[in-house]
Amino acid sequence: MSEPFGTTPEDETVYRVRLSGGGLSAAILTWGGILQDLRLDGHSAPLVLGFPALEPYLRHPLYMGAIIGRYANRIADGRFDLGGKSYRVDNGGVPGHALHGGKRGFDRRNWTIADLGPDFVTLTYFSRDGEMGFPGNLSAACTYRLTGEGRLHIVMQATCDAETLCAFTQHSYFNLDDGGAAPALDHSLRIAADSYLPVDEGLVPLGETAPVAGTRYDFRTSRQVAAGPREAGYDLNFCLAPGRRGLTHVATLKGARSGVAMELSTTEPGLQFFDGAPIPVGLKGLDGIAYGPFSGLCLEPQIWPDSPNRPDFPSAVLKPGESYESVIEYSFARG
Repeated sequence: MSEPFGTTPEDETVYRVRLSGGGLSAAILTWGGILQDLRLDGHSAPLVLGFPALEPYLRHPLYMGAIIGRYANRIADGRFDLGGKSYRVDNGGVPGHALHGGKRGFDRRNWTIADLGPDFVTLTYFSRDGEMGFPGNLSAACTYRLTGEGRLHIVMQATCDAETLCAFTQHSYFNLDDGGAAPALDHSLRIAADSYLPVDEGLVPLGETAPVAGTRYDFRTSRQVAAGPREAGYDLNFCLAPGRRGLTHVATLKGARSGVAMELSTTEPGLQFFDGAPIPVGLKGLDGIAYGPFSGLCLEPQIWPDSPNRPDFPSAVLKPGESYESVIEYSFARG
């Protein structure tokens, strides 16, 4: 079912869609394609951070639960060359660098409900040539589907009429214990990556991969994210593969007290792990929960950051006649 959720400053009606199936219930917003709420039967707290009303989504630049596009993560200096032409992309409020598709990327657009059932919804968005500086018209679609016992399956697709960049992700903040009332740094995490991308102070890759072995980025064996804020500060890309591949299990996250576990599978070659340090203290979320730094952890499958300027990175180029498809699957279970 769908219901009005609010109205944008441009007088657009935002709808909320409620889904259920396989022991999960979810709420999806047309605004930003946001996963607003996600619940597992037998676990009372929400599994993701979210807001009970539209206004905080409009006000806070947290990408809370949104679909990110046209290009997830950073593009150095907001510049890239494509097809013999140079392009400048909106910097999205990050000095010098383009972030998550610009200040009005896909996370700040009102998508359209194209198809809907009890356990799925398909949203579409048409991004016009030149939007946020990207070339070509792009037709995007995202389907959220509760496919089986504890599984949320997300398929993001796109086609274009001119060579462009296309690299989406899903930007939910997860807390598998108490919905974000306490920091999630005590969650255990495993990431199936042997290397990561070192970055500069602007969080743009330096250009070379580095082994995780012997560093604090080694999550090849499940371990606690951090003992406290001083050991936190994660916001970087883990290198999963040299390019897109079939749906592959890449990470496991487990709550410290609830025993709820999340298995993450994806087709994408990179995984951005972000620990939610910038979440403001006292930010009110679902169920009246007061969020704060580290209340939720983001695991964002995607193309490696700044790939348009790094020819040795996995490519984010989409050409006319081609179809883009990215798949993310979250599987939840109670311990």
